[in-house]
Amino acid sequence: MNATKTLHDEGQSLWLDNITRDLLQNGTLARYIRELSVTGLTSNPTIFDHAIKNSAAYDAAIQQKVEAGKSGEALFFELALEDLTRAADLFRPIWNQTHGVDGWVSLEVSPLLAHDTASTLAAAKDLHARADRPNLLIKIPGTTEGLPAIEESIFAGIPINVTLLFSDQQYLAAAEAFLRGIERRLDAGLDPQVGSVASVFISRWDTAVAKTVPPALRNQLGIAMAKRTYTTYRSLLDSPRWQRIFNAGAQPQRLLWASTGTKDPNASDVLYVKALAAPFTVNTMPEGTLKALGDHGEIGGLLPADGGDAAVTLGRFADAGIDVDALAEQLQAEGAKSFVSSWRELMDVIASKSAALQQAS
Repeated sequence: MNATKTLHDEGQSLWLDNITRDLLQNGTLARYIRELSVTGLTSNPTIFDHAIKNSAAYDAAIQQKVEAGKSGEALFFELALEDLTRAADLFRPIWNQTHGVDGWVSLEVSPLLAHDTASTLAAAKDLHARADRPNLLIKIPGTTEGLPAIEESIFAGIPINVTLLFSDQQYLAAAEAFLRGIERRLDAGLDPQVGSVASVFISRWDTAVAKTVPPALRNQLGIAMAKRTYTTYRSLLDSPRWQRIFNAGAQPQRLLWASTGTKDPNASDVLYVKALAAPFTVNTMPEGTLKALGDHGEIGGLLPADGGDAAVTLGRFADAGIDVDALAEQLQAEGAKSFVSSWRELMDVIASKSAALQQAS
């Protein structure tokens, strides 16, 4: 049994953090589902940027849409929805079998709307309606500005992937937004079953401190922060407030590990996957990490609900002068800016491809 099957059987969902039209057309994604226990998929503007820029698979569709008068964001979302609805259909049997616990795909709203709750909510509603797939999550950053849109989207019945979380405190804020949305649905007599995951980014912690901490502490901060967040997550699931909504028919908002590809070339290529094998979580991983896990990954013990050695490790980082609370805010702010930069790069790729294809026709 390979490590991907082991993780799945231990209760962790493996999602692919990638999508390209080639993966869909050549059967690779279907093979990952069949052979590597992949049960969901996430996407982001950078992934689509690379997919469109580095493949001719989108050219015919882009040219057709340009001729129909489409450009920019409108053209991109048509492309993205074509890919993600196909992926959602591949995962639909899993979604059906697990009654909506698993089998999800994700699509991000424009990060340019981050400070506008009403526009973010409108975009989430529009994209989810256009996809017309029950297993499509809309990604909204869990920033201070994004939290109201997350609550309103959940209240509106739109499944949400809360992205760009780094710490247990940021996760708590996202979980609170989800919970308020569900409680409001219950008060209004609406179905409380609305899917959601809360995505905590891991490897960016270690990249941020790589040059400032002693060698003995390298590649340990992201895992320690994830373990502390997992403790908070498990405590929330056991809390009376959450159990009341579960008793009324709601499903938990699952914790998701994101940014789990190893950045340090001297570290194991499955470092974060092995360390964060935790029941009732999701690990969404780059394609290279997924294949490495299936090829030579080994899973040790499961992450304990109390976070194991997280407190001791974080104490060592404090002694080394790392303020994790301040760094969490910094990483989230930098991540939000990075999302905007990636989005603009994606729009540039769409524009240049559209122009080149028009010129060649």
